[in-house]
Amino acid sequence: MARSVLVVGGAGAFGQRLVEGLVRTTELDIVVAARDAARAAAAVAGLAPGRVRVLGLDAATATADELRATGAFVAVDAAGPFQGADYHFARVAIEAGMHYLDLADGRDFVAGFAALDAKARAAGIVALSGASSTPALSHAALDRLVSGWSRIDTIEIAISPGNRSSPRGLSVMRAILSYAGRPVRVFDRGRWMTRPGWGMTVRRSLPGLGRRYLSLCETPDLDLVPQRFSPRNSALFRAGLELPPLHLGLVAASLLVRARLLRSLVPFARPFRWIGARLGRFGSDRGGMVVAATGIDRTGAARYAEWSLVAEAGDGPAIPTLPALAAIRALANGTLGRDSGAGACVGILDLDMIAREFAGYRIETRTTMRAAVSPSPFQALLGDDFALLPEPVRRLHALSADATTAGRAETTGPPGPMARLIRWVSGLPQPGSDVPVTVAFRIDGKGGEYWRRRFARRRYASFFAAGDGRHVGTLLERFFPFQLYHRLAPSLDGLAWTLVAWKLLGIPLPRWSMPDVNCFESADGDRFVFDIDVVFPFVGPVIHYRGWLLPQDRERS
Repeated sequence: MARSVLVVGGAGAFGQRLVEGLVRTTELDIVVAARDAARAAAAVAGLAPGRVRVLGLDAATATADELRATGAFVAVDAAGPFQGADYHFARVAIEAGMHYLDLADGRDFVAGFAALDAKARAAGIVALSGASSTPALSHAALDRLVSGWSRIDTIEIAISPGNRSSPRGLSVMRAILSYAGRPVRVFDRGRWMTRPGWGMTVRRSLPGLGRRYLSLCETPDLDLVPQRFSPRNSALFRAGLELPPLHLGLVAASLLVRARLLRSLVPFARPFRWIGARLGRFGSDRGGMVVAATGIDRTGAARYAEWSLVAEAGDGPAIPTLPALAAIRALANGTLGRDSGAGACVGILDLDMIAREFAGYRIETRTTMRAAVSPSPFQALLGDDFALLPEPVRRLHALSADATTAGRAETTGPPGPMARLIRWVSGLPQPGSDVPVTVAFRIDGKGGEYWRRRFARRRYASFFAAGDGRHVGTLLERFFPFQLYHRLAPSLDGLAWTLVAWKLLGIPLPRWSMPDVNCFESADGDRFVFDIDVVFPFVGPVIHYRGWLLPQDRERS
């Protein structure tokens, strides 16, 4: 008699794909458990008759005797959402003498799962939470990338599904909306801080996918990556919706939560799902994942390492189930289970074990290792003329690792309502004297830089890279939702910036609408000195700020 696997949520977006994978690649029987047995039976109809059977079961109230009666040796929770869920089903699975796996992406759920460790060890049971894209696959990739490194500086993980193949179940929607706009604890700039969920929005080039928007997600990796890998500077996890209107629409909706006009967007899960379904035929069926790290390898060299995955033809939604499939296979053949206990599914499955499950899917992966030191956008654009600049200016524009500077500034601006509105909307500094300033620089390892500025309590951030296409030779600044193109003019006295073109969400704007932005960077002894003036057409002067910066440790001394 074949051994069997109990799958809760086997008729859902991910559970059904897990069941299909078990049928296609194993000899195991499958028991699909669901509250609505008729719906589950319809979902798995035609799948290996005789090997797949359906059971009416509510995981929230199930008993150990009910689970034991299924005869399964492992129970898998593929239902979700796991945000705010308890451990009832995992407990009764352990009591029933069954191994347990779940596809949890809930940060608190996975973080607290080790509370079941003593119970699992006493029963000789393996219980793993997060046997999915995050944290199981992301950590398997990281374990491979940074093996033997003496230091890790930054880690960044990103997931972007294709719009036409993106799962749109209510559980998935509620999981995303549960943190959108709400404070998320994240390790960034060398310390723990809070940032808004679905904030920290960037637009990145993802291997095989092109440029896509990404925003901060609350996932188990925000805790587990700092715990396991101890990066010095940052550990970030972002995800994105392929269609800019959907992604940016959710960013805009999250502002209502950030402004405390709404407690949560979860009550709007059905309308969001309806909108997503209406736009479901647009975009592509190509999704992917990127795991990247910077640091120092075993030879002492600065390195950038990246593992990327691209799923074609709608196979992306299968990926979250493949670590669980690998774990079930390992439990069945005895290669997993020698060490019992409960915890997050990290450091358990190596990358090869999971990658073997990619067979049969249109999934391609690529690993890139290269020197982390690449020319800054300023070095790339100025070439030999970079050497003309004063040393403090060169120092700031030739960073090979993340850095933070601090100093003081004087800011002036007219009191008119339009000037005040522009400053408020853009996050630009408010007028003031002797204003404390910090600027954090993050190097992306690909010739780009992220600057996060703070003037007293005002913050704004932008990304810099060398312009391309018709804007070759200019410095591109992405200042959401704008793209600004600056012409650089180096001299022995300093570096002048002049705004020469701008776009809104990628759409070119007429020159008559463009603000007059002039910046001059120079030196005062060892200090980096900046002087920036912004004047808008029809509005007039908006802000003028000048000040100085030093590396933060030297500024404090």
